Amino acid sequence: MILTVSSVQSITTLLFDWDGTLVDSAQLGLIAFERSFATLGLAFDHEIYQAVYSPNWYSIYEAMGLPKEKWDTVDQLWNQHYGEQTAQPVAGAQETIIELKRRGYRLGIVSSGTECRVVREVSALRLEDFFETVVCNEQMENKKPHPEGLETAMRSLGCSTEATCYVGDSPEDIEMGKRARILTVGVRSAYPTSWKLKSHKPDILIESLAELLHHF
Repeated sequence: MILTVSSVQSITTLLFDWDGTLVDSAQLGLIAFERSFATLGLAFDHEIYQAVYSPNWYSIYEAMGLPKEKWDTVDQLWNQHYGEQTAQPVAGAQETIIELKRRGYRLGIVSSGTECRVVREVSALRLEDFFETVVCNEQMENKKPHPEGLETAMRSLGCSTEATCYVGDSPEDIEMGKRARILTVGVRSAYPTSWKLKSHKPDILIESLAELLHHF
């Protein structure tokens, strides 16, 4: 997509990734992985994690040589250990979402996270009234960067590709947005692969979420 003033002005709907984009969960997620592997008596390779991190966590399991029959168990343990911690919003997240809603944008979430966790955190941040749709891992047969999650959200809102933008912090988020043929915004985060954002050429690249208000 060639970014123009008109392409930004045509946007009426902003869809957001959750982890790293709106909630600062990078360290919490890493701790949950470490504890999950330790519970099973397995070594957790930090170098592999840093190198292959993806919102599709099954690719992490695969890279670490975790047998498929243990994936569901690690999923359950991860949710348990992550839930023992309290996620905090990214700096400026709540204020930015509130202001975008005030400006008349329709808002939604498309996340690889589990629905129960994401919905719980949205509620904890008192943002449940701001998002018209929340699409999570359970609603995606095909994981990021496949565009299924975005397509599901757009169908539920009845919005067009020309009027929709996706905001995310990972290369997979940008690739998913491009595959869905919508405007993409990359925002830096603490996740291991966030530094790769620029090379994936989002239509807009910002250093902090609050900068979104300079464009929309």
